[in-house]
Amino acid sequence: MLVLHEVRDPGNVGTLIRTADASGADLVLLTRTCADPYSPKAVRAAVGSLFHLPVLAGAEIDDVLAELAAAGITAAATSGYATAELFTAELPVRIAWILGNEARGLDERTLNAAPLAVRIPLAGHAESLNVHTAATVCLFETLRRRQAGA
Repeated sequence: MLVLHEVRDPGNVGTLIRTADASGADLVLLTRTCADPYSPKAVRAAVGSLFHLPVLAGAEIDDVLAELAAAGITAAATSGYATAELFTAELPVRIAWILGNEARGLDERTLNAAPLAVRIPLAGHAESLNVHTAATVCLFETLRRRQAGA
């Protein structure tokens, strides 16, 4: 599952939906502070993936976190400051990746509320990855582990 929180660019929203579809995600959930996934730019960027998996918009992040916990799905936040690294962290089978705003990432309250926070290790001098690249790495690491039986 992919949860988008405060992702404002419709092109990013559409591309993230497409990536979630390509990686085998079951659902994309957008908080009310995200761009409209059905805007023309988002629909073009999704390249048909809006028809392949459920996309729900308008959620409140606090409600999302509570519902995930109640359903036994681990909310996994991404942060460059997290101590756990994506490639070595234990990832639960039932996981919802939460990605934040393009410029600021996830707000501190959401990061603190998520039971799992990971960072993507960077080998070069770049300070961070853009939201789409970070989501791609996380979603496809999840797929890789599932295919390996881990």
